Amino acid sequence: MNALQLYLRYISVSFQAQMQYKVSFLLQLIGQFGGTAIEFFAIWTLFNRFNQLGTWTLAEVALFYGTVNTAFACADAIARGFDLFGKLIRDGGFDRLLLRPRSTVLQLLGTEFTLKRMGRLLQGLAVLGWSLSTLQIPLSLSTVWLLLTAWLGSIALFVGIVIVQATLTFWTIESLEIMNILTYGGVETAQYPFSIYRKWFQRFFTFLIPLACVSYFPLLAVLNKAAEFSVPLWVCYVSPIAGFIFLGVSLKLWRIGERYYCSTGS
Repeated sequence: MNALQLYLRYISVSFQAQMQYKVSFLLQLIGQFGGTAIEFFAIWTLFNRFNQLGTWTLAEVALFYGTVNTAFACADAIARGFDLFGKLIRDGGFDRLLLRPRSTVLQLLGTEFTLKRMGRLLQGLAVLGWSLSTLQIPLSLSTVWLLLTAWLGSIALFVGIVIVQATLTFWTIESLEIMNILTYGGVETAQYPFSIYRKWFQRFFTFLIPLACVSYFPLLAVLNKAAEFSVPLWVCYVSPIAGFIFLGVSLKLWRIGERYYCSTGS
């Protein structure tokens, strides 16, 4: 069985396990949908009071909101095993993964595919659809490319951040909750256009954590605002690759952490 077949088998088992309690799954789905809907209601309230945020309208901000939330929902569902990695380190469970003749990355990715994250995904898709409809953006080949690469690049970036958080656990044992600043905090940040933030903040989320590269720049091109903010159009088309580069770097760091690991002694 190759890696892809094994991963799909992992996902199948995870689906079956989560669907054993259908009412619980449905309530969690509704909870996720409702929780994220409240977030967008807060944004709507802001625009209802002030009409605009700088030069940005509610429909334009909704495009950023929908893109980043659908991407984060997928990344959160995929990388759940890394999110819970601290427990494996503390109780020595990671030793069991090392004994198996498969990549630890594959095993952790297959630990759980969290279906309840579909609530955030569906809510994000609803907001994204409303935004595209309201702004009357035609789904041309270039627009589809920009939206798709922004979405995939954002997924890769968020998965990479979770892997970095798990990698640090090799040294700290306990998971560093401060890393949530880059995951959940990153989602909150990317829900708005980066032009509203201070320059140092924009640079941090462009060159160190390339959140602006995977969401802000390509969506500027979708909204035909790249020239307005002095961003070259070609940058908007290629910048989402930064998310995959970040993921590759995080996997390199993971291998370094694996070599450092010497069990908990429990």
